[in-house]
Amino acid sequence: MSLNDGIERLSELARTRRLRVGVAESLTSGRLANTVGAGEDASEWFAGGIVAYLTDVKERVLGLTPGTDPCSAACAEQLAVGARSLFDADLCVSTTGIGGPEAQGGHPAGTVYLGWATAEDVGHRRLALTGDPEEVLTASVEAAVRLLAFHAEGLRPLGPRRGQESAE
Repeated sequence: MSLNDGIERLSELARTRRLRVGVAESLTSGRLANTVGAGEDASEWFAGGIVAYLTDVKERVLGLTPGTDPCSAACAEQLAVGARSLFDADLCVSTTGIGGPEAQGGHPAGTVYLGWATAEDVGHRRLALTGDPEEVLTASVEAAVRLLAFHAEGLRPLGPRRGQESAE
């Protein structure tokens, strides 16, 4: 699935199922939100994104447990859960890892974790990417969009959006 196909599918699912989608980014530094926000009618379903690069911000804003390795499955999952709560979203995906070109914190360049969270489930996906930093970031965004579309497929259509008043 190409990036454009992934965004089109996510947009369609989010609109028809009235899903509210959010993202939390460290590694991709806003690229994922920019990509998702370009989806069709995103103003109807994209709750927003947060870029949290510094560990203390991840802890304070997104609830990352102090001492958690910032390049780990646990971090990715906690960022997704925190952002889902922050945005009151039905689905949230997070990105964290090492873009390169050098290893950091004992992790090789290209080590990426994507986290995801819904009301019913939380999980992660580990990627071992190759290439220069630009290629790692591009591949990370593409994989995150595919992950959003995949998990949106599994969410049931919802009733009226939270906060909207019913027609009288």
